[in-house]
Amino acid sequence: MHFSPETSEQFLNIFEEMKQHIRAFEGCKGLELYREIDDAHSFTTYSFWDTVEHLEAYRKSDLFKTTWAKVKPLMRAKPMAVSYERVYPKA
Repeated sequence: MHFSPETSEQFLNIFEEMKQHIRAFEGCKGLELYREIDDAHSFTTYSFWDTVEHLEAYRKSDLFKTTWAKVKPLMRAKPMAVSYERVYPKA
């Protein structure tokens, strides 16, 4: 997610406010936030889910919709979401 210098602090405040709610969502095993080294206003969230169904339930939830409604207008570029399946080590 790419933010401008004027909006990245707002994003961090929203993340701080919402992270415990996301972590408490059924099936969420963890949530991390990464900042891009070469662009201090670009971030990636990395979350771990028990199943794809848990992730999809979160994406359809009011929690996600409310959080996304606050975050999306702050972005300076279109966001990208990618889901991964762990290959190694085996779960």
